[in-house]
Amino acid sequence: MAEAGGAPGGSAINLDQMSLEELNQVRQQEDSRLQALAGRAAQLRAAAARLNASQSAVSELSPASEGKEVMVPLTESVYVPGKIRDPNKLLVEIGTGFFVEKSSKETSAFLDRKLKLCDSNSENVTKIIQVTQQNLESINVTMQGKMMEIRARQEGQRHKATVEG
Repeated sequence: MAEAGGAPGGSAINLDQMSLEELNQVRQQEDSRLQALAGRAAQLRAAAARLNASQSAVSELSPASEGKEVMVPLTESVYVPGKIRDPNKLLVEIGTGFFVEKSSKETSAFLDRKLKLCDSNSENVTKIIQVTQQNLESINVTMQGKMMEIRARQEGQRHKATVEG
C-alpha cells in the first residue's frame, strides 16, 4: 500500500485507492508546495548571507574606525558619504522598520541569535522539502503502477477479442 504524507501535522493518504486524476491533482499540489518551499529556502539563504555580511561589517569596526569615511545608503541604490562618529553605537533594525541603538557587542550577539534562528528555519524547511520529494516519488510510482495496470487490462481485452473473434 503506497502512502504519501508524513510531514509534521500532515496526514497519510492512501494513494492506491485514488484514481489517476486524483493522483495527478495531489501531484500538482505537492509540486506547488515544493516550489513554495524552494522559494522559502532561497529567502532563508539570502537572509543568512545578509546576516553574515552584517556580522562581518560589525566585526571590522574598532575604535580606530572613528572618523572613517563610509557610504550611507538612503535607498538600495542611492548613497551619501558619511563618517563614523562612534563605532560602538550602532542602529540595528529589529524588524519592520524599527531601529534600536546597540553597542558593537550587543549587535554581534543580536546577529548571532538571528543567524541561529535562520539556520534552524533552514533546517526545518530542508526536512519538509525532503518529505515532499518523497511524497512526489511515491505518487509517481503509484501513477506508473496504475498506468501499467490499465495497459495490461487493455492488452488482455485485445487478446480476448482476438481469441474470440
